[in-house]
This record gives sequence, C-alpha cells and structure tokens, in this order.
Amino acid sequence: MTTMMEEYDSSLALAASGSLRAFNDAGVLHAADVHVASRLTAMLGETDESVALACALVVRAARSGSVCLDLTAVRDEAGDDGAGLPWPDQDGWLAALNASPLLGPPHPLRLEDTRLYLDRYWQEEKQVERDLRARAGQPPPVIADEAALHAALHRLFPDASYDEQRAAADTAVRQWTTVLSGGPGTGKTTTVAGLLALLAEQAEKAGDRRLRVALAAPTGKAAARLEQAVRHEMMSDRFSPQDTSRLGGFNARTLHMLLGRRPDSSTRFRHNRDNRLPHDVVVVDETSMVSLTMMARLLEAVRPQTRLILVGDPYQLASVEAGAVLADLVDGLVAGGHVNAAELRTSHRFGSEIGVLASAVRENRPADVLTLLRDGGERVHFVEEDDPRETLRAALLPGVLAIREAAEAGDADHALAALENHRLLCAHRDGPWGVERWNRTVERWITEETDDPLWDTWYVGRPVLVTANDYGLGIYNGDVGVTVRRSDGTLRVHINSSRGRLDFSPARLGNVQTLHAMTIHKAQGSQATEVTVLMPGEESRLLTRELFYTAITRAEDRVRIVGSEDAVRVALGRQALRATGLRQRLTGEDTELRGLT
Repeated sequence: MTTMMEEYDSSLALAASGSLRAFNDAGVLHAADVHVASRLTAMLGETDESVALACALVVRAARSGSVCLDLTAVRDEAGDDGAGLPWPDQDGWLAALNASPLLGPPHPLRLEDTRLYLDRYWQEEKQVERDLRARAGQPPPVIADEAALHAALHRLFPDASYDEQRAAADTAVRQWTTVLSGGPGTGKTTTVAGLLALLAEQAEKAGDRRLRVALAAPTGKAAARLEQAVRHEMMSDRFSPQDTSRLGGFNARTLHMLLGRRPDSSTRFRHNRDNRLPHDVVVVDETSMVSLTMMARLLEAVRPQTRLILVGDPYQLASVEAGAVLADLVDGLVAGGHVNAAELRTSHRFGSEIGVLASAVRENRPADVLTLLRDGGERVHFVEEDDPRETLRAALLPGVLAIREAAEAGDADHALAALENHRLLCAHRDGPWGVERWNRTVERWITEETDDPLWDTWYVGRPVLVTANDYGLGIYNGDVGVTVRRSDGTLRVHINSSRGRLDFSPARLGNVQTLHAMTIHKAQGSQATEVTVLMPGEESRLLTRELFYTAITRAEDRVRIVGSEDAVRVALGRQALRATGLRQRLTGEDTELRGLT
C-alpha cells in the first residue's frame, strides 16, 4: 500500500516494479530516470529487467554530468545507496544489452566495451574526436618569418619570469589547435594577448589581410573578463603601437552569441559545418565550463585553417551539463600525439598563501592544506566555529552596507565596484549552508542594521545575478548588477554586461536572483577581492576536491573557509569524476563498438 510519504515524494516513481523499484526506493535512481527507462523499454518491446536498469542508470549518469555509463564502475559509484541491491551479473548484463532492441541505430543506446551511451552523446563524442583528429592531421601552419617570430617572442615575453608563457605561445603559433592550461594567475591571458600579437605580425609578414579574431567564453561574465584582461595586457609597454594596430578592434562574446543562436533549437546554431565561422583565430576562455554538446557545435563551426585556442584550468569544476571536455583534451590530445602541450604552472596572481593553498588542494595534501588554513596569515582564514553566524556577520555586513549606501546615493559605479569586493560562496542552493538561506540571512542583517523591512523583492542595494541569457536585453548568464535609486526615487538595475554597462527597470528582468550569496558553480569565470566559502557537511555529495579548489581560486587577495576539518578532508579525498570516452578515443585506447551493424 502506498504510504502518504511516497504519494508526495517526487523522487519516487510509484508505478515502478522489480529492479527499477528497488533502485528507486534506495535513492540510486530518480523518478525521471525510471520513467524514461520504462517508456523506452515499453516502446521497443524490451522485457529484460537488467536492460531497463541499465537504461535508467545511463539517464542518471547523463543527468549527473557523465557522457556515458561505465558498467564496471557504477556499483562502486553508487556507494552506500547501492549496497544490498540486486545488481546484475556483469557478463550477463553485457550479453542482455548486446541482444537488446534498444541498442544500435536508430535506437537510443550505444555500447562500447563496457561504456553505455545515450545515442546523442555517443554521436557528439565521436564527432569531437573526428574533428580534432582532422585538425591535427593537417600540415602545420606556415611560419612566414622565423627571425621575426623569434624577436617578437622575446619582446613580448622579455625575461625569465615569462619563460612558461613564451614557450606556450611558441607552441601555439605552430599548431592549429592548442589547449592552454593553467590555474588562476599563471599568465593564460598574458599568453593569449602575446599570441594574438605574434599571429597578427606573421599575417602581415605573409602579406595577408588583417586577422579576424574571436574571443569567447561560456558566460557573459567570463567573456567580459576575457576582453577586459586582454585589453589590459595590450596596454603594457611590452606591446608596441604596431601590435595594437595590426589586431584592430575585437570584442568578446558568449559562445552562444559567437555561434549564432537559433529560435528553434537550444543545441543547434546558425554557424555549423555548412556555414562556418569567418574567423582566423578563435580563443575560448574558461573551457572547463564547456559541455560536450557545445564543444561539438564549436568544432563543426570552426574552419579547418582557423587557429583554435582553448584556454582553461582542468582542475576546476566541469560543465554543469554532460562532459569533462577540458580534462579529456588535456590528457587525450597530448598523450595521443595530436598537439604539443601548452601548460602554465607558476601562479603570479595570488598572495603566496592562497597560491600555496590552491596547489596543496589540487595535489591532495590534507596535512598541508589544514596547516595552511590554520596558519595562513593575512590572506587565509579558517572558521571552525559550530555557529559562525556572528563571525560572518562581522565579515560580510560592512561590504553589504557599502553597496547599499552607494546605491541609495545613486552612485552605480561605486555600488558595482563594492559588489566586486566580496563573494559569499555556497556548495548548495538549498539547506542550512545553501544560497537561499544565506541570502535571507544577509537581508535580515540589513533590516536589523537599517530598520528597513525590505518588503519588496526589488530593494535599493539589492545585488543580482543573471541566471539565463536574454538576447533581447543583451544580458547573459553570469552577468551581475545592483539596484540603484535614481534622484526621482525610482529604482533602476545597473548590470555589468559583456556589452558594457546597461540599466533596466526591475520589471523587465525575469531570470535573476539575489547575489548576497551564490553557488560555487555559478562563480566560475569570475573573481572577487575577498571570498568566503561555506563548506557543507561531510555528508554532502557535492563536496569534492574540484569544488574546493574552484572556490578557493575565486579569491584574488583573501579567502575565508567556513567549515570543519572533516569536511575539508572529505573534499580532498573525493574527486568529481565523470564517465566519458573522449580521452580514450583521442589516445587510441577506445575499443571496437558493440551492438552495431
């Protein structure tokens, strides 16, 4: 008999039976996974429970960010939730899948060795592999003037402190596809700016027209930061007026804008294999945030003789959608002999404490991490209190009130500048350490301090984060803004967009959320002078080394970690691994496709 709790629990598929019911009740499968598997097996006449279970698990894998389901690892990956469940025998499971009508075109599943795919992701992964192999198989770019290249490399990267950037730029100028990897502050933007100047000079030496350059990133905020950082680099005295003149004007855009959105599709774009992008150089920043689907669309839109520069930090969190493309490319392209490595290791941005802490987290050295947290000096603070609210109030409220004061005075510039001084980062949206609770907590502090009850959603000084692209308004996912009072008493929301400063009536903005706190995922592609990280309890499934590293490296000058030693140790010991086959394909380790004619 269905209990009252089951009736109202949206995670349960009440009509499920057999293995699907057992795995759903245990929390391994969600109702959506069960419904998809049940529908597909019913449509194609599949009666084997183990195939239905595999179908549900591959849907779960895609929902969790994996491109495929590794049948040999899924039992361990399910952890304690999977203990005691009726897992199929491995050999019998593979045999049932190979014989299933769900497998092979035009049906929904593909099986390679022990990797099970939804057809869409199998197609995209194969396409990315083919396109990258094709790009790597071309004759390398012609260097018009080696002597000029040598001289420019030492002019743009003049001394020993630029050795890594000089080597990376020299590597990139000689190949069509480059993965430029490195952590925050290692000089990725310095390398990109110098590389663009090198390529522009070589084009001039070859008698070609001015280079057409595209700068792009997954979010509007990341695109704006990329453009700002490249322009700032090119203002240094290492760049001559001729360097700037050769490049001409350029603007950074989101990848969606670059590829050209289509109103009839969220995964297809105007630029594709039949309508290529016109650019000679395409630079994509924050590539760790790029999904497999978006990488497939980008590669089919880029001309074979376009230099493609993929920039990012492979140790950060991967895309919220399926794939771990940057990490796969770093491992697969280099190990497979398709490109030479362009890696930057030495950080120049942080105070030494944050840089050393980030390295210790990345390298999984728990004793060193805890020592640095507790003895981090001026730039690193560890708050281990059972109830840290008063400590956090003292740390956060002055900055919040500074934003509000500037916004009350109608000073949008100072309000937006104050917003960049601090970020409160959470792993979760909900729960005791989630964004929703801490947004409300900060608003309560404002009320207690100012006697303003903040009855209206749109109050003066409200910081906001754009959560979805709005092409009509010209604002994009990741843009931030502040609600400012004008001299006539009305409120306007000033947003720093990738298109510049924009302001709107609050009534025109739909996909925004309050920004007193934000998730660590949403913080990717942005930084703040000071960052406070609220670590969840050690039971949180989101607590991983990549999450911790990403949070720490959002800070430019100071970082405050709020949590327990146990939470830190759990985070360091758990990696956010995603099942994919792209690395194996690029290194030649992939096996023969099964279940296909």
